[in-house]
Order: sequence, then C-alpha cells, then structure tokens
Amino acid sequence: MLCVLVLLGGLFGCVRGTPDGTSERTVSVGGVERAYRLYRPAGLADPAPLVVMLHGGFGSGKQAEGAYGWDAEADAGHFAVAYPDGVSRAWNTGGGCCGQPGHDGVDDIGFLTELVADVGREVPVDPARVFATGISNGGIMAYTLACATTVFAAIGPDSATQLGGCDHPAPVSVIHIHGTADQNIPYDGRPGNGVATIDGPPVPEVNARWRSIDRCAAPDVTAASPVTTSIADCPDGRTVELVTIDGAGHQWPGATGRKLDGRVTGIDPPSTALDATHEIWKFFAAHPAAH
Repeated sequence: MLCVLVLLGGLFGCVRGTPDGTSERTVSVGGVERAYRLYRPAGLADPAPLVVMLHGGFGSGKQAEGAYGWDAEADAGHFAVAYPDGVSRAWNTGGGCCGQPGHDGVDDIGFLTELVADVGREVPVDPARVFATGISNGGIMAYTLACATTVFAAIGPDSATQLGGCDHPAPVSVIHIHGTADQNIPYDGRPGNGVATIDGPPVPEVNARWRSIDRCAAPDVTAASPVTTSIADCPDGRTVELVTIDGAGHQWPGATGRKLDGRVTGIDPPSTALDATHEIWKFFAAHPAAH
C-alpha cells in the first residue's frame, strides 16, 4: 500500500492509494484470501470508471491482463481495471458450472462484490461507472453478477451464455459478442464440446431476455459482413446490444498478437473483424448507471 503525505490545514495526513501501473492485491471473503491484479493508469485522480475483467476457464488474472489489451485501453480511456483470479482458474456461475468452484460452491459473487469495494478504498472509483466483462466462463460470470447484484452499470460478455437462476435481476445495459462457429458455447444453444460441457440457452434468447428485463424497444439490426449488430434502446439510457461475428469461434476478437497463456485451452484464433476490448469499452463509457 502506498501512503502519500499531503498538507491539510497545516497538518500532514496520510492518503491511501495504489501506485500507477499494476499491483497485486488480496481480499478476504468468508475467511478465504482471494487475489486480484489492479491496473491504475498514470494520473488517475477524479472518480473514474472501473472495469472488472474476468478470465475464462483455465485462465488467470495475469493471463487476462496480458491477453486482451485492457491496460492500453485504460490508459486511453482513463479508467482502472481489475483482473481477479478464480479458484482453480474457474468461476462458480451456478447452473452446474464450472470446475472446482461450481462443485464446492465457491462464493465468487461475494468475492467480486468485495473486490469492487476494496478497489474503491484505494482508487477514486465512480460507483455509477463500474462494469464487468469476461470471456467464456468469465463472461458467464458477468451475467451471474448482473443477476445477483446491483453493483454493475453494464456487462460485456464474450463467447458466453447465461446459466443458473436469475429470478429478480435489476436492469443493466448489456453488450454481448459471439461467433457463430463457437463450438465450446454454441451460438444456437447446443451443448458445447469443450472441456466443460456448457448447455445454455441460445445466445439470441439470452439477449431477448435482457431486452425484456430492461423493457427495451424492438432492436435495430445492421449487417456489415461478417458482423451483424442488434441494438435495442431501453428506458433510463440503457441499451442491450448483440454483436454476432459470422464464422468466428470461441475467442476474444482483436486479441491477435497479444500474450496468451499456453494453459488456456479451447481458445480459437481471434477474429480480426473487430477489437472486442475497444468496442466493449465504448459501450461501457456510454452507459453509466441510471440516476
């Protein structure tokens, strides 16, 4: 922890805060120490947005930081990014997923909620601009957070679906990116053939449900091959968007050339049709929590 001495009315005081760049942090949830990485761009002073980037199955916070370009996007957009570690490289999303966290009932909702609070004690975070994104198991976890908390203004799942119960969700803006050739979490809702068999509803059905939750108007659909975009405007400035990439597999679009962890299995070559990090951030920046 960095302690900065400042002069307040002739007295010196101590203001907590993390240093610029990446720092490693832990929080205790239910007596269990959980780890995450926090990236703070240089010069972050005013209350700023926070993006929580959730790695996929077999990934890690370090892998996600190196693979998906969020640090560079944070430098340009002036926001902080947290990269949490799932237990045994997975998240407990409910619905039978995934791995040890799902089997043991790990409290990932509690962990990620406490993570946001912990970042806020060290970095000036705007509570109206807290967002969650993730790939695969991490994208499913983003939906779980939207269903179970009111912490996040918007979510951005990629190559994901929704699992588990979602009985009383609060309205939240959603941007979902998915390839039609994804075999791990198929677009049409068939059971996947990845290491974990994911059997969720079709992606368009998930998107339609969130349009209903948010009481959206009918979506406008545009196509510029290979990308089809469905955008629905909703009350209070919210939006529900689905970005479909024809022929793309189970991957994070635009991640070409970025560091990938060899232990992350089942990831297809990234699509070059768009940069998912940039598109998701643009969506987040335009969709703070409604007042």
